[in-house]
Amino acid sequence: MKTVAIIPARGGSKRIPRKNIRLFCGKPIISYSIETALESTLFDQVLISTDDEEIATVSRQYGATVDELRPPEFSDDVTGVLDVVCHELRQLANRNYYPSDVCLIYATAPMLRTVDLKQSYEVFKTSDVDFVFSAAEFGSPIFRAFTILDNGRARMFQPEHYHANSQDLRRAFHDAAHFCWGRPEAIMNPNAVVFSECSIPFVIPTNLVADIDTPDDWTLAEWLFKAHRSISTNK
Repeated sequence: MKTVAIIPARGGSKRIPRKNIRLFCGKPIISYSIETALESTLFDQVLISTDDEEIATVSRQYGATVDELRPPEFSDDVTGVLDVVCHELRQLANRNYYPSDVCLIYATAPMLRTVDLKQSYEVFKTSDVDFVFSAAEFGSPIFRAFTILDNGRARMFQPEHYHANSQDLRRAFHDAAHFCWGRPEAIMNPNAVVFSECSIPFVIPTNLVADIDTPDDWTLAEWLFKAHRSISTNK
């Protein structure tokens, strides 16, 4: 049995320049994902998939492996993370290395915990699904969501739920962007859909989830991270 973690980290982030190695509470943000993966002791290899030499250098400093830089055709804005993982699996196969289990770990998940990796892996190994991925519950009912029109006015997506009580609506979840376990053959299937009945969502606390896409997101994530660290220190 060979288990690998693959962390995609391209260098061309636009909204937050150099996002994957930008200092987050004093350390490159990718270092948290690397260190947590290594601390879990689940993986034979923790691989970084990057097109950027500086990201590769920083990743190696924190104990990850970078075999070779990712080619440009897998490093643009439209390439999905599973496409990147597929590329890395093909590179491993070229070296006669065939992992049995693969875990995609996001480079910008500073609140990733070893306990979540270990428990989700146990779910993955004891089930027959293709994927187990991190998920979190929406804070408000999505069935009462609305959009703002060009004229500044509101329109509900599902107005039939306007009078519904929140507690009567189904709970809804979203990708927490921490990790995704997958079977290599499922990852390599171009028709695979992670958010489907071939998967089990592993629900993590919403206060550990931070979607970091803008500078404001970054600031909020640092505040949240510091709050968690302060609570852990004071226990």
